[in-house]
Amino acid sequence: MGERVAGPEIERLIQLLARLPGLGPRSARRAALHLIRKREELLAPLADALRAACEKIVTCRACGNADTCDPCTLCRDERRDRDTLVVVETVADLWALERAGVLSARYHVLGGTLSPLDGIGPKDLNLASLVERVAADRVKEVILAVNATVDGQTTAHYVVGLLADSKVKITRLAHGVPVGGELDYLDEGTLAAAIRSRTVF
Repeated sequence: MGERVAGPEIERLIQLLARLPGLGPRSARRAALHLIRKREELLAPLADALRAACEKIVTCRACGNADTCDPCTLCRDERRDRDTLVVVETVADLWALERAGVLSARYHVLGGTLSPLDGIGPKDLNLASLVERVAADRVKEVILAVNATVDGQTTAHYVVGLLADSKVKITRLAHGVPVGGELDYLDEGTLAAAIRSRTVF
């Protein structure tokens, strides 16, 4: 029992797929089998795409986005609002806001949040470059689009302190009832935030 059912190359593929978010060993096995069945359509092109991405992906020196060019595609876009800078924790957060398509601003990726318990301090985040960008680019508004977690809010308060002398307008994302949400299913913290952030109807 528990013996290998395939060669080491396939076992390695399964092990690597299992490391991806949302995939466990069983899901990775199913994904690997699907890729093997669709070898010409999926597996070979995926391998080529991974190889190309591995060789070309860089971190944008301006904002911290992941792209194949530096400055990244978003920083090169002249149509973007240069007065507004959206501060996010991770590249995933940046991409999520871009998918929403509600603003056309520039971004700054912090690279995480302050977390003393995990040994992550101010020097471990892209905070110094944020202060430099706000001053050099004459930013008028900084939107703190960090997660509503303890570490996210701690980081937000730290950023506010860092930018206190810059005279820039600092805003944050609204917290509260999600679109389509039912009050009965929301936790007390979300309801309290929604009441505090209420707006005129």
